[in-house]
Amino acid sequence: MTATRIAGIVLIVLGLAGFFTGGFSFTKNTEKAQLGPVELSVKERESVNIPQWLSIGAIVAGVVVLVVGARKP
Repeated sequence: MTATRIAGIVLIVLGLAGFFTGGFSFTKNTEKAQLGPVELSVKERESVNIPQWLSIGAIVAGVVVLVVGARKP
C-alpha cells in the first residue's frame, strides 16, 4: 500500500467516525485551591462537537485521494 492510499483510507475512516459519533468528550482535572494539606480539585467534563460538513468533507477528500492515488502509475 502506498502512502496516498493509506492517507485516503484514514480520511474516510475519520470522516465516518466523526459523522456517526458527532463529537467526543473528555474529562479535565483542574486544581481550584490548596489550603495547607487540603487540596480542592474539580473534574470538568468537556465535549467537542464535530460539524457534519467537516465529516462529509473528510470522506470526500479521502475518496478523492484514493482515486487520484490509483491513477498514478
